[in-house]
Amino acid sequence: MKIVIAGAGEMGSHLATMLSGNGHDITVIDRDAKALEEVGTLADIITVEGDSTTFEALRKASTRKCDLFIAVNHTENDNIVAAVIAKQLGARKTIARIDNNEYLEPNNKEIFIEMGIDYLFYPEKVAAAEVVDLLGHTSTTEYVDFSGGRLSLSVFKLEPTSPLVGRELAGFSDSDAELSYRTVAITRDGRTIIPHAEERFEEGDTIYVIARQDAVREVNDLSGQSHIEVKNLMILGGSRIGVQVASELQNEVNIKLIDYNAEKAYRLAELLDKTLIINVDGRNTEAMLEEGLPNMDAFLAVTGRSETNILAALLARRMGVKKVIAEVENLNYINLAESMGIDTIVNKKLITASNIFRFTMSSDVQAIKYLTGSEAEVMEFITKPNSPATRSRIKEMGLPENVIIGGIVRGDKVEIAVGSTEIKAFDRVVVFALPDAVERVCDFFN
Repeated sequence: MKIVIAGAGEMGSHLATMLSGNGHDITVIDRDAKALEEVGTLADIITVEGDSTTFEALRKASTRKCDLFIAVNHTENDNIVAAVIAKQLGARKTIARIDNNEYLEPNNKEIFIEMGIDYLFYPEKVAAAEVVDLLGHTSTTEYVDFSGGRLSLSVFKLEPTSPLVGRELAGFSDSDAELSYRTVAITRDGRTIIPHAEERFEEGDTIYVIARQDAVREVNDLSGQSHIEVKNLMILGGSRIGVQVASELQNEVNIKLIDYNAEKAYRLAELLDKTLIINVDGRNTEAMLEEGLPNMDAFLAVTGRSETNILAALLARRMGVKKVIAEVENLNYINLAESMGIDTIVNKKLITASNIFRFTMSSDVQAIKYLTGSEAEVMEFITKPNSPATRSRIKEMGLPENVIIGGIVRGDKVEIAVGSTEIKAFDRVVVFALPDAVERVCDFFN
């Protein structure tokens, strides 16, 4: 595809690198020549220096010929204007990043579609929703619903107390039919493994388990970690993510939100009437202890700095807080943060990539999720009639080695996939794959 990206900031750079790596023709527009030079060293792309809200810059980027236009400038209004003009110039599909919840209301979304914007996405809102899900499933480090929650993905690290340690994985023989859950990926020693027959669980493995709705609690018990009911939550950082989480949970949970900026703290106090807003520096250990950090069930660090979030999360972990979540935007820090004991990472770039990547797929992909700390990608396909996936049982399909089918939803029936499972037209199928196999997977469902 020919893809034009407006904005060469962190998010634009990440998208350009990711999409060019998948063989797409990428052009990036930005006013900042230095930012363009930096993204140009990361990926094989064309750069256009200019304002993406002007006809001149959009024409120079050949927007009229592009299949997908993605506006990820720092300013919301620039993204909306750029996407509207790009559509009028001939872009087939346009996407704009926003930071206003009001725009996502159903009636308002229709207005943007009429203006020519096909899809609006608000990374902080999606990140906040992920955090709220995780706080409801505290034994997991990542939790994703598919097909309206009928299939769920739980991710957790195997503690020494887990009953799975040393056991062989199920799902590789016909006698394993009627499973209620199945392990579909393992991260071990920095490598991501799509498991095959005779694979065994090891202590310290991070495992990715697909489960039917009725088996989610049982799966979470296998981690060796006890579920914690979150009654007391401390949030460090009055960012959009922090505010979204607080506004969603403040009626059910006792929340303390810490922010060092006095002016912002006063604004937040007016906005979040049931959240206790505290104006202190979260890097001050004594202040955090005074505010009761050791008494918290969960701690969320979402300041604008990855380093601050990591250090604060480590302090919370040392103080005995059971569930610790940190926003880490620097991709190079993710593995480091996890190895230091921070169990759950939130990253807006990966969230954005997951939202946008499905628009570049040739198959009917309902959802795609980049898994934090893993190379694996999980996709939800709708199987097209007469596609290769419908012609044989899974074990006879000839799937690439780095691919595993996790589960199938057919109407009201939910099935964990095994080798003897047959896929039918219009089934929703959840598939796990390493990046080098993603394009080949699409062919099976087309």
